[in-house]
Amino acid sequence: MPPAPVVPSFAWAKALASPATEFAATSLQGLAGEIPAGLQGTLYRNGPARLQRGGITVGHWFDGDGAILRVQFAEGQAVANYRYVQSAGFRDEEAADQYLYRGYGSFAPGSLWQRWQSQVKNVANTSVLALPDRLLALWEAGLPHGLDLETLETRGLDTLGSLRPSDAFSAHPKRHPRTGEIFNVGVIAGGKPVLQIYRCDPNGQVKATQRIDLNGIPLIHDFALADRYLVFCVSPVRLNPLPAVFSLQTFSDALQWQPKWGTQIIVVEAESLEVLAWEQAEPWYQWHFGHSVLHGDDTIGLDLVRYADFATNQQLKEVAAGQIHTPAEAQLWHYRIDPHSGNILEQHCAVDRHCEFPVTHIPAEGPALTYLSAHRTLPTPTGDFFDAVAQFNPQTQEVTLADPGPGYYPSEAIPVPDRHNPGQHWVITVVYNSHDHRSEVWIYDGNAFGADPVARLLLPAVIPHSFHGTWHSGLDAWGS
Repeated sequence: MPPAPVVPSFAWAKALASPATEFAATSLQGLAGEIPAGLQGTLYRNGPARLQRGGITVGHWFDGDGAILRVQFAEGQAVANYRYVQSAGFRDEEAADQYLYRGYGSFAPGSLWQRWQSQVKNVANTSVLALPDRLLALWEAGLPHGLDLETLETRGLDTLGSLRPSDAFSAHPKRHPRTGEIFNVGVIAGGKPVLQIYRCDPNGQVKATQRIDLNGIPLIHDFALADRYLVFCVSPVRLNPLPAVFSLQTFSDALQWQPKWGTQIIVVEAESLEVLAWEQAEPWYQWHFGHSVLHGDDTIGLDLVRYADFATNQQLKEVAAGQIHTPAEAQLWHYRIDPHSGNILEQHCAVDRHCEFPVTHIPAEGPALTYLSAHRTLPTPTGDFFDAVAQFNPQTQEVTLADPGPGYYPSEAIPVPDRHNPGQHWVITVVYNSHDHRSEVWIYDGNAFGADPVARLLLPAVIPHSFHGTWHSGLDAWGS
């Protein structure tokens, strides 16, 4: 039987209990404080906004239809708009008012034969990439959707000049800080599984590709860029293909934790896209990487959020149902890697508390700071959602918590530079206020993190918990 509608038993789940409501460009009402004068640019966020249709809830949080929030800051004011990505699958299901497609962890209602015949829907719900002339809504297993940067009108699937319909352009592209080149990947599962790597120009046009043969069909969500090198940590999750192909299991349920594979560390040269090293380490799972850097001794430093196994997938499945029962904790780990052998030279746990969604701020001077979604209390509350933001300073090893108070649930925090003061940065998060069932934009001072937000703004409608966002300053040649 398909999952029943969400019945919230936790405060955070109320944000997911109903499909999100779009809204046109609206000036945001201030609730407290003032928007900093130097905060100028645009925040974009993407996430699953519709998890129910026709009385049925999707089987996994990853299967909600994507919607984009845009918040533009200028002259101490903020204007926001919010729209669903008009994918072909979304339009078809809107017209039919029922699920017609299969997803990562969901089947549409119907017989086994109907399941087998149904196509996979590109839900365009995971992340965003701002280019000079368009916004890309990204999803793990297909092409991006192109959108208008201001109106968020969907233009359709975007081939980046040369991608094929069967290609995948994943959700965590990396932009080189010096050249503006964009690197990304996609796992191509048809026939011999391969990891397809892309090098794009600053405008998003694909300039070079490389294919690397894989052992089985893994789940590769993110990677690291450290100047001249790309690093992939291929965790020991493999798809059992036949049950998935014949619709006996969802893709999510057919993914198996196989620790015998260990975690494979693959190092690729960024310029040539050639493999330099392939080494096996102990098994772990990660969704996301944090800060990465090339040291002067030609070793790579990188951070990632490390899980002991793949229980995180079951936990994220339970988010869609509004009740989390499966424990799955992760910590921020730091690694130093030899790019020529793939050997781990050093490793240690940097932040020993459950965290996720690492985003790095690199200041003009001083250490890179990592912002993380975290919990305001320890130990981690059973069944609760992230309800605080943490700042990690690797130089001092200090973790500073911004605690909004019980019942407030911040999204992934995005650090952004001040337009006028290179030594100042701000941290923006979209917060679900469960007390008043509303969403707000909170702005923190990154230089005085842990204090109350400098401004709180009211959004016109509830924004369901989202995945990833980006900041678009509109100043440089490549629009980041």
